[in-house]
Parts: sequence; structure tokens; C-alpha cells
Amino acid sequence: MSPAQRHTLTWLALASLAGVLLWLLRPVLTPFVVGAVMAYALHPLVERLAARRVPRVLAVVVVEVLMIVLLLALLLMIVPILSQQLPLLREQIPELADRLNRSMAPWLGQYGVHVSLDSESVKAFVVKYLDANLEDWIGAVLSSARIGGSILLTLLSNAVLVPVVVFLLLLDWPKLVQRLRGLVPLRVLRHADSFVNECDGMLGQYLRGQLLVMGLLAVYYSLGLALFGFDLALPVGAFTGLAVFVPYLGFGVGMGLALLAGVLQFAGFYGVLAVAVVYGLGQLLESFFLTPRLVGERIGLSPLTVLFALLAFGQLFGFVGVLIALPLSAVMAVAVGRLRDLYLGSRLYHG
Repeated sequence: MSPAQRHTLTWLALASLAGVLLWLLRPVLTPFVVGAVMAYALHPLVERLAARRVPRVLAVVVVEVLMIVLLLALLLMIVPILSQQLPLLREQIPELADRLNRSMAPWLGQYGVHVSLDSESVKAFVVKYLDANLEDWIGAVLSSARIGGSILLTLLSNAVLVPVVVFLLLLDWPKLVQRLRGLVPLRVLRHADSFVNECDGMLGQYLRGQLLVMGLLAVYYSLGLALFGFDLALPVGAFTGLAVFVPYLGFGVGMGLALLAGVLQFAGFYGVLAVAVVYGLGQLLESFFLTPRLVGERIGLSPLTVLFALLAFGQLFGFVGVLIALPLSAVMAVAVGRLRDLYLGSRLYHG
């Protein structure tokens, strides 16, 4: 066996061992992976503050507190919506049930479908759950926590562990980078530095493009709902636009809140039709123009490649795959470009 073959087999064995370890440890890797991604996104801000002679510990604390405040602000946008809509929901659900009985039941009966909502049962349900006091709600939450205790414990532990991981990584980021760089074989160090720098630039373009998409969508949804007369156009629209960073889930939650606001504010189907128009056009705008143009083109990916990446990573890794599809595709695009250059300069290509 030649030295080149032994060298190749050694790297293959190391890669296989790393893959097996990642597979075995996957149940506990989630907070560390999420923390590493957040630390990577936040470390440029920490480095800028440190360059201005701000103590690194203070810079890390300031940046991480700012991140937590922004995330909490995004979640708390839902609070005024629910606080305003739940009393209306308590009053209008029985009326909506009666209206559906009068309008939908005869129409469905023409097609042999006999449906009738029991208004008294609906009213009893509303009184039981939407008229509950604070002690009843706390009891229900605790009961659910006992039933799904392991899930709740996992969520709470991740909520505590992720900020700790982010803090520790940001605190030691330059040292960690130097340690990893020191493990790279010297003969490929120059090529590795070039590859990492190109990937870093590509991911920076992705983050800037994604932030631009979020901002534009927040403005679009707020204006669109306002034009249709929604009282909660600003909080619902801003939440939807900012939450699209989480594909599908953010859009779905925002649309659900908009439907709730529309049904309770307007009589008939006006609110539902308004939400369908605004959110349907918004989804088309995001999927076929904003994300491909402002994110895909910035990282050198065509709209078709962006669509394929989202579907492929979603199929392979589920919801987490959708989150990491475009960043990983950006890194893979850099690697494929390097391999293409090697192939075009090889004897295989030139014969």
C-alpha cells in the first residue's frame, strides 16, 4: 500500500469515527449545536466591542443579554394579541357556532352531509376553559407538566444550557479557533485558511440577507393587515415577519394569530379572506422572490437550488434540517467550487 493510500485510509477512518460518535451522542448534542450556531452569529459583535477595549467578559455579557432580550421581545409580541382577543373569543365563539349552524348546515345537507354544532356544549366548553381563573390555568399547566415531565424537563434544561454554552464559547472564541487551526496539518494549512475564510464570508452574506428578508416581510405583513383594517396589524405583522427565520413554524404561528384576530374583529368571512390574501401573497413573495434573490443570490445559489436544499435537508433531518439547509448549502457551495477547480485542473479533465 502506497503512502498516499495509507494517508487516505487514515482520514477516512477518522471521519468514520467522528460520524459514529456524532450519531451516538445526538440526543445530547442539540443545545451544543444551537449554542455553537448562536455563538458563531454573535462573535463578530463581541470582537468589535473587544477591539474598542471593552473587557471581553463584559462584551460577551452585553451581547448575550441583548440576544435574550430580542428573543423575549419576539415572544412577548403574542401577549397583547392574546390578552385582547381571548375576551372576544369567549364572547363570540357561541355566536359563531350558531352562525355556522344557520349557514353551513343547510348547505352541507344538500350534499348529504348532516352536521350540527351543539351550541350549549360549545358555551359550556368556553365557560370552562376561557373563564378559568389564574389558579385553574396554573393547575392545568402543572398537570400537563406531570404528564409530559420529560419533555418539559428537556425544554427547561435546554433553555438554561444553551445560554451557558453561548457564553462559554464566546468567552474563549479566539482560543478555540487557534486550537482548531493548530490541529490542521501544516501542508494544507494555507488551503484550509482560504476555505474557512471563504465560508465565513459566505455565511455572513447569508445572515445579512436573512435579516433583510425578515425586515421586509415584517413591513409587508404589517402594512397588508393594516390596509384591510386589522386593529392588531402591527404586532401580528411584525411577529410574522421576524418569525419567518424559523421556516414554516414562524409563518404558521403568525397566520394563526392573524386568523384569530380577523375572525374576532370582523363579521362573516371578511377577516379570513383578508388573511388568505395577505399571507398567500406574502408566502409567494418570500418563496419566489425575497429568499432566492436576497439570500440565495448572496450565497451563490439559484432559486431552484434553494428550493431543493430546503426540501432535501428537511427530508433528511426534519425541522432542524430546514433551519440549517441554507447555511450548510453555502458551505457546500464553497466546497463544490473548490472541487470543480481541482477537476478542471486535473489530468482527468485534460486527458
